Amino acid sequence: MSGTTTAAAALRRRAAGAGANRWVVLVVLCVSLLLVAVDATVLHVAVPAVTEDLRPGAIELLWIVDIYPLVCASLLILFGTLGDRVGRRRVLLLGYGLFGLASGLAALAHDPQVLILARALLGVGGAMIMPATLSILRQVFPDRRERALAIGIWSAVAAVGAAVGPLLGGFLLEHFWWGSVFLVNIPLMLVSLPVGRLLLPESKGDGRGPWDVVGALMAAAGLFGVVLGVKRLGGGEPVVSALTLAPLLTGAVLLVLFGRRQRRRTYPLVDLRMFARPAFSTSVGCIVLAMLALVGLELIAAQYLQLVLGLSPLETGLRLLPLTFAAMAAGLAGARMLRRFGPRAMVCFGFCLTAAAVVLLTFMGRTDNSALMVAGFLLLGFGLETTLFGAYESMLSEAPQEQSGGAAAIGETSYQLGAGIGIALLGSVMNAAYAPGLTRVDGVPASASSSASHSLGEAYEVAAQLGGHAGLALRHAARDSFVHGLHVTLLVSAGLLLLGAAMALRLPRVMQCEAPPVELPKPREAVEPRVSA
Repeated sequence: MSGTTTAAAALRRRAAGAGANRWVVLVVLCVSLLLVAVDATVLHVAVPAVTEDLRPGAIELLWIVDIYPLVCASLLILFGTLGDRVGRRRVLLLGYGLFGLASGLAALAHDPQVLILARALLGVGGAMIMPATLSILRQVFPDRRERALAIGIWSAVAAVGAAVGPLLGGFLLEHFWWGSVFLVNIPLMLVSLPVGRLLLPESKGDGRGPWDVVGALMAAAGLFGVVLGVKRLGGGEPVVSALTLAPLLTGAVLLVLFGRRQRRRTYPLVDLRMFARPAFSTSVGCIVLAMLALVGLELIAAQYLQLVLGLSPLETGLRLLPLTFAAMAAGLAGARMLRRFGPRAMVCFGFCLTAAAVVLLTFMGRTDNSALMVAGFLLLGFGLETTLFGAYESMLSEAPQEQSGGAAAIGETSYQLGAGIGIALLGSVMNAAYAPGLTRVDGVPASASSSASHSLGEAYEVAAQLGGHAGLALRHAARDSFVHGLHVTLLVSAGLLLLGAAMALRLPRVMQCEAPPVELPKPREAVEPRVSA
């Protein structure tokens, strides 16, 4: 009997790829994630150089910046579930290849249309890579204790990538042309492809039933519409605008139809019964709320540092580094905290700590208080990463192993949606609190005040054009209004974070560490994918 048990355990390790190389596999997966995370933010500092060289119109520039996250978020479910069917490593390696080719095309783009196309292809490659890294990680680490540590390292790398992007972009732009921000991907992909083929284990779902092509396309189109509408709201578009309402409503209808289709199918693309599990649905909601707070606050904090305190882009990036270091520390300590306190206490603590950090940051004013800022960003980074770690680990552990690709795609989609909603919601709160302070400024014409109420950057431009006492008065009024709006936005964020802490009370109290059941390999015919419309 013991011999049978030993053989079964050995079979499970080989099937899952959880042998001695599993930590090497984790390194390969983290490099993959690092590239995608860096590419999401590296272009931000290159926008002025791209504008000067390619001369894109306002709409073209918007698409250059937004098309990557838009396409990536839309296709996560499609490629996550496809990986469950045809093989997660196969999809990941194809994503590597496409990401490298698209990077070369973007670096050599000679007009805005080519750059938009290249960024869209980068989004496709990113959507192939991101859910595959998490689902392979779920397969390689069947033991939940080890998997928690692996997810901590994985999430710490994601935090590093998001912060390194602007710094790397700024360094490259000081020494090379703007296309160099894309060229750095190519050598890393050339290394990752053969290494990934040699070291990464192949894994699939149970292969039952055909892959729902129509459902996959409905999910992609629905998410595209919703994310596009949310991004337009975040860009300041009015809610009643046809260009905002049309994609939002169309996307919402398609997602509702997608959900109904999945419930009727014997073999659904995404098993929506996962959302009936409190731990899974709660984890997804916590990811959305955490990202909503993080991205919206980072955007407003960057504006505060540059426009109110007058720091350069590089100095701004350095000021935000404490947030990144704290997030890395939380990711690395996450596995130990999860074992000691359990998912419920860990995620609640993360939300409450983040809310406390946000309240602390409301003491920021018109003058630089670096000590307060460092303390606030440290607490903010540690709290948010603690929340995201606990939520991701609970979500991934609650999903059936054969649905790990779909579950990872849902988690990453929640991440992207939370980021988009955060920019839209907190940006709207900020504008609503900022604009009233500029309705009447002594010596400033009403038309100038109206233009200045759009943003602090535009207010400074109007003030420079006015000059004299009126320009100085407008500049001071705009700065004071922005600081007031920042305080209101931070308090709203604190309220949302406390709502997340209350939501996290539905998570399990303790971490379950039972090993998954042993699954014998299925005949080849049983796992070959079939495609149907």
